[in-house]
Amino acid sequence: MKNIDSLIEKAAELKAEGLVEGQIAEELNISRETVTWLLTHGEKKAGVQGPKDVSVDWSSIGKSSIRLRQVSLALTDMIEECLACTDADVEVVVGIALSGVPLASMVAEELGAELAVYTPTKQRWSQEKGETELRGTFSSNFSDVCDAECVIVDDVITSGRTLEEAVEELNDHGASPNAIGVLLDKKGIDEIVGVPVCSLLQIMRVN
Repeated sequence: MKNIDSLIEKAAELKAEGLVEGQIAEELNISRETVTWLLTHGEKKAGVQGPKDVSVDWSSIGKSSIRLRQVSLALTDMIEECLACTDADVEVVVGIALSGVPLASMVAEELGAELAVYTPTKQRWSQEKGETELRGTFSSNFSDVCDAECVIVDDVITSGRTLEEAVEELNDHGASPNAIGVLLDKKGIDEIVGVPVCSLLQIMRVN
């Protein structure tokens, strides 16, 4: 997105296509709060301050399998370094749907691990539904995570809630989440629920 106006326009387009707020947040790599603001206050009403967030557009990487492969190799290298520091292993790489899955697939290949896919709660979240009855799920079309040594891969950390949820779900399945690998960390954190985070890039806001 080139500017806030195009971001507002894109959020409205995605909403019109039937996506719920959580899916829009995933598509634009922004928080759900930012999506709500774009959809309700995007017309820049007087006195209404926008949320402090950064939109991430990594489509120039995602549209090229060659670029995606190279970035995945760099991420794999960081994950291997992290696992070596904690003397941990990996049997299953868990990709966070949607955007984390292509990265996770390539990382799993490099690590010689199986691939699992987790669809988080936010993919179904909307203002109308809230979160009371929603829960994330592991796809039965991919590897089982029960009792496995796991690494989680996603594209962007915004609030960290999705990855916290994934760690908790893995723990509930008896799995051991040993590392989290992401392209970009907007929160600037070293760990989530005790699991070390490896990020290729971090954003630090100075204001």
